[in-house]
Amino acid sequence: MRASNHLIGLINFLTFLLSIPILGGGIWLSTRANNTDCLKFLQWPLIVIGVSIMVVSLAGFAGACYRNSFLMRFYLFVMFFILAALIGFIIFAYAVTDKGSGRAVMNRAYMEYHLEDYRGTWLEKRVSDDSYWAKISSCIRDSRTCAKMGRVVGGLPETADMFYLRKLNPIQSGCCKPPTECGFVYANETVWTAGGELVGTNPDCTMWNNDQEQLCYQCNSCKAGILASLKKSWRKVSVINIVVLIILLIFYVVGCAAFRNNRRIDNDEPYGEARMTKSQPSRIQL
Repeated sequence: MRASNHLIGLINFLTFLLSIPILGGGIWLSTRANNTDCLKFLQWPLIVIGVSIMVVSLAGFAGACYRNSFLMRFYLFVMFFILAALIGFIIFAYAVTDKGSGRAVMNRAYMEYHLEDYRGTWLEKRVSDDSYWAKISSCIRDSRTCAKMGRVVGGLPETADMFYLRKLNPIQSGCCKPPTECGFVYANETVWTAGGELVGTNPDCTMWNNDQEQLCYQCNSCKAGILASLKKSWRKVSVINIVVLIILLIFYVVGCAAFRNNRRIDNDEPYGEARMTKSQPSRIQL
């Protein structure tokens, strides 16, 4: 039982150390004068997560090492809600990413993405919202995802045939080039020229712009690429969360044992002595 206190204390000391760089990263982002919308969006989640981990870790560490039942009760109470939130997020992540996938294109190695494949989902409504999309598209620009697509092969720029054989990620395919059905002619990875009459009625064909600050950032294909990327990322995160959930459940059980140990000490009734007292008959002093 005492070993459980030491184990919980060690675990929370390590998580406290982990919270320092997380909190420091959020504070560092908040002090930068030239923050972009994307970095501003990230700074507050980092600060909140860092402070939360720090407070919970200190409560668990102090409660285990100093045998404080109140702090251990607080620690277990917060841990219970963390476990419940993890379970809820895992279920939610799988529920909102059950629709949509890339479509194969003839003579192309990459997939293309269409917003109608994701229609009706909670995630699609959030991504398509103008206020959210303004921040998301700003993040894509800041990351220079499209600018990094350029390749030089044998000292020469990449040809169209080489480009068509590339396996682009969803954001590159949806945001950095026009849809294939539009009939644009390849000049380089992010510059395409109109090839006569447009094929099909895809509204993205009129939204494409060779301006490197615009490209297809307002296209439905770009939003669909973001949704496909989120689906892939959320599924990976869900697998990690399942592993974390199992580990936290083990820690929670150990924490409960440490809490019981603290209560036993608070009641001044060690387990061994309690058994001996109950098992031995009282002696009558003559």
